[in-house]
Amino acid sequence: MAYLYLALAIIAEVAATSALKASQEFTRLGPSLIVVGGYASAFYLLTLVLRTLPVGIAYAFWAGLGIVLVTLVAMLVYGQKPDLPAILGILLIVAGVVVIQAFSQISPH
Repeated sequence: MAYLYLALAIIAEVAATSALKASQEFTRLGPSLIVVGGYASAFYLLTLVLRTLPVGIAYAFWAGLGIVLVTLVAMLVYGQKPDLPAILGILLIVAGVVVIQAFSQISPH
């Protein structure tokens, strides 16, 4: 269940972060509600994750996958295209999450 909660927390955080731009500095109600609700949901779900997973592992997944997904949303919704160094950096982040999950003794397998 911890990984399901973590996936839901990441999705909620990505939705909230992606809505920040659309909120236009919290002057638009709909996107502003997504930001507040998304972050509240994400942090609540993260507390459930931390019952089982170590905080360092949970945060590595949260941050790494969040970066990748926010970048994809920014590309699709806002037309922001990452350059080659950004893509390489994102690939390194994904590789780091994979290494932690596959090889770290602190990560539950």
